[in-house]
Amino acid sequence: MQNYDVVVIGAGSMGMAAGYFLAKNGKKTLLLDSFNPPHDHGSHHGETRIIRYAYGEGEQYVPFALRARDLWQDLAQKTNKELFLQTGVINVGDRDDRFIQNVITSAGKFDLPLEVLSSGDIHKKWEGIYLPENFIGCYEPTSGILKVELCMEAYRELAVKEGAEIRTNSKVIQIDTQSDHQLIITTENGESFTSNSAVLSVGAWAGELLKQLDLNLPLTPIRKTFAWYDVDEGLYSRSKFPAFAFELSDSIFYGFPSIDGAGLKVGRHDGGEMINPDEDKLPFGEVLGDEEDLTSFLDRFMPHEHTLKFGKTCMYTMTPDEDFIIDTHPNFKNIAIAAGFSGHGFKFASAVGEALSNLIIKGKTDLDITPFAINRFNRESK
Repeated sequence: MQNYDVVVIGAGSMGMAAGYFLAKNGKKTLLLDSFNPPHDHGSHHGETRIIRYAYGEGEQYVPFALRARDLWQDLAQKTNKELFLQTGVINVGDRDDRFIQNVITSAGKFDLPLEVLSSGDIHKKWEGIYLPENFIGCYEPTSGILKVELCMEAYRELAVKEGAEIRTNSKVIQIDTQSDHQLIITTENGESFTSNSAVLSVGAWAGELLKQLDLNLPLTPIRKTFAWYDVDEGLYSRSKFPAFAFELSDSIFYGFPSIDGAGLKVGRHDGGEMINPDEDKLPFGEVLGDEEDLTSFLDRFMPHEHTLKFGKTCMYTMTPDEDFIIDTHPNFKNIAIAAGFSGHGFKFASAVGEALSNLIIKGKTDLDITPFAINRFNRESK
């Protein structure tokens, strides 16, 4: 069996970045993935993701977001790829909404550029948005959009350049821990590898794989949908319109301006049906609400003419509190785990990859990951 310093199980968003940082730091690194990343079987496809820094989910995320921003910039420079589009991002909701207030608070604490706009101000600035009077918008001019597949390809390119080995279509089915702290990792293809350490970042498959290591985490894969609409490019093109997130009383929507004429992209963040990640997801439009929810949102807040072009599906892997899991295994400190990114993780992938590398190499990270510890679920159950 071939031996490695580290085997990264799951070479998606977080795993591919971790593989690069591990190889860059001189570790003999193998990345194994069930598919061939970037691919459409997880949570990193769909062309674009929002990156924002004044974080409504909680100020504990802001240092991670700022570190991720710096690392994305570094990745773009190293690979000469345009990974980020500075469209700005506007978070919209009732002025008393906790998410909106968290955005304002975190911007103040970390001295982040933020414009707080009334509904009237917003319509003057972007004629395509119509809001109730009690709504406000928090506009971050320095934030914007990441090109997800291109980001993945860039980290894959650098990982290989630094000496990492990548084996695709190699699903891991067994992780055996040895008395000498070595790991034996076996794939569905019948190959086995030994390793001193491992990074486990397999998205929706994390729960089942971790059960082999006597770790039962509350992870729930759900089916999600998003779609593109033909719209007036004079109102909604990338040069005229920001990425957006709407916190409503009964739902959460997000979206992107039309990039190169592709159309306005919209998705619903909350809700979704629990699924088995090994089973085929029903295509967009096969579940009631797929199209209806998105079109209804546009009818209400962006009521200029819009025609559905097409939709896609993806998966979120949810934790009960919708916060991430970034930690080492409670009993095997040579296994670092990244899971449960709950639909808002991709923007952090660069910083999470670096943190996972540091957990393996140094046993700690420079960023505070205590909010993402595994033992919080034990505390909640007591």
